[in-house]
Amino acid sequence: MNQPATTQTLLFVDDEANILASLRRLFRPLGYRVLTAESAEQGLELLRNESVDLVVSDMRMPVMNGARFLELVREGWPDVIRILLTGYAEIGHTIDAINKGQIYRYVTKPWEDQEFCLIVRQALEHRQLQYDKARLEQLTQQQNEELKQLNASLEDRVRARTEELRQAMGFLEKANARLKETFVTSVRVFAGLMEMRAHDDQQAGHARRVAELANALAKQLGLVEGQLQDVFLAALLHDIGKMGYPDYLLEKPFADMTSQERTEVAKHPIKGEMALMALESLRGAARLIRHHHERFDGQGYPDHIAGLAIPLGARILALANDFDAAQLGTILHARLTREQAVQWIRDGRGSRYDPTVVDAFMHWIEQDQQRGPGTRELSVDTANVRPGMVLSRDLFMRSGGLLLARDHAITLDLIAQIRNFEKMENDHYVLFVKAQKGD
Repeated sequence: MNQPATTQTLLFVDDEANILASLRRLFRPLGYRVLTAESAEQGLELLRNESVDLVVSDMRMPVMNGARFLELVREGWPDVIRILLTGYAEIGHTIDAINKGQIYRYVTKPWEDQEFCLIVRQALEHRQLQYDKARLEQLTQQQNEELKQLNASLEDRVRARTEELRQAMGFLEKANARLKETFVTSVRVFAGLMEMRAHDDQQAGHARRVAELANALAKQLGLVEGQLQDVFLAALLHDIGKMGYPDYLLEKPFADMTSQERTEVAKHPIKGEMALMALESLRGAARLIRHHHERFDGQGYPDHIAGLAIPLGARILALANDFDAAQLGTILHARLTREQAVQWIRDGRGSRYDPTVVDAFMHWIEQDQQRGPGTRELSVDTANVRPGMVLSRDLFMRSGGLLLARDHAITLDLIAQIRNFEKMENDHYVLFVKAQKGD
């Protein structure tokens, strides 16, 4: 179906000139383009050369009557609306026009102007609706075909895109894991550097031991991944606020300090928090460092907060730190054995330490005593270490500095560097590596 023109064209066919003149006067003021023909043959010629939207034909015309004319219009131009002008006595011809010409309406003479104009307007609106309907059907059919073609390949495209996204996510996860591992390793190296001032081998591993115990207790108490990392990093860096203290103050038990010395040492949690606050990824750990010397009964420092007001990570860190420090002799007048340190922690339940954390610690102690060997490992010296071996434990210098982190794969370059460190420090390194099949 051809789209209707913006200005709609009417064709009037009648052998009476006065009728045609009346029709021109009636419809031209309404904005229509009006064509007239004084015979059916002339009307057909106009249809061949002009774009016409609606034809109004008189029934009585010489040579060819209106019924036959409109029948030919239907055959040649089926989209053109057809209206018949007829008299009351021509009912038979009118029926014939309806049947053969399939006219839209017939109008009797004499017509009433307003009614005739309304009929023409409604006829053209009907034609427009038919056009819109046909256009929408064509558009729908076209879109359905496009959808069929799209659906035919959509599943494969979705599958391919999903695989691309899966691979991209895999790469991102690996990159994020490497970045996180590098970050944590950097913190561990820094923690080892802080302990290089220690003159006691046991003190040199203090931060590492506190971090391992705090991490185990945090997992047992149900902390989630982000909280676990904050606890672990805070444990590694919990003494960063002491970096400016003289050696004698670091080695002196807290119980033997003077009042002035205790006041100075009590500032180190705040100094530790301030040192890390500039690093957004360490702000959670910094908050735990500030509160790791608070007591459950409120008698700690620096803020004298009590109970559940102390962050859970700080309550865990307080116990882990004191358990190792008690065995190093940096809290009490003398060093405690492991068994004595366990009893000392138990005695502080509800006063120094959160009862829930103490209970988790006691459960960990029981498990540690019953725990069998974990990952099978071998101890090798630098003469027997081989490329491809994987560390099962962190490798530390005697001074406490971290050389290589656990799970690091050994390469030829690393072996050469480690042997070089042995010569420089006149030391002997033993590496613990994961046992492989056949070992």
